[in-house]
Amino acid sequence: MSANTLRIEGELTIFRAMELKPVILATPPVTEIDLSGVTDLDSAGVQLLMLAKKTAQAQGRDLKLIAHSPAVIEVFELLNVAAYFGDHLVMDSRTSASRS
Repeated sequence: MSANTLRIEGELTIFRAMELKPVILATPPVTEIDLSGVTDLDSAGVQLLMLAKKTAQAQGRDLKLIAHSPAVIEVFELLNVAAYFGDHLVMDSRTSASRS
């Protein structure tokens, strides 16, 4: 994990998204968001992650979402947003799960 990695623990829902927004958009910028500890994700959390990705792209930098928890994978699949983030880990996890 790099120095600019933000690890999110617990829920990434509307109330937590409001708390995390200034952290995710802070300077120096976050370059990775570790989602392994996310236990619940709602549309506000997804919107925050989309905003973070869009902001990074507008600034000409990369932002990676890493270590997706099962809760994150479930919501990304339900909303069909994995391609938006370019998350190969999500796609790899789904492929592995379908083989089991």
